[in-house]
Amino acid sequence: MRGCHGFSADILNLKTASYALMHLIVAVMVAYALTWDWRKALAIGLIEPFVQTFAFAVHDRYWRRREHVSSVSVNAVAA
Repeated sequence: MRGCHGFSADILNLKTASYALMHLIVAVMVAYALTWDWRKALAIGLIEPFVQTFAFAVHDRYWRRREHVSSVSVNAVAA
């Protein structure tokens, strides 16, 4: 089954997981550069991407619904 973006659910899940891993690595690297403490960097790096990944999902869902409502409104006006 294809989603709104033309990706199957499996590909979309894989894309989200790879984004989360990339975000984790970047967050740890940035936190380490700021703190020079690997324990703090790891703590920050584990928490921030986890929260950000869910925030991204909520944000994406909002925009998908907005696009859907907009397309329904345009179709209703055109009919």
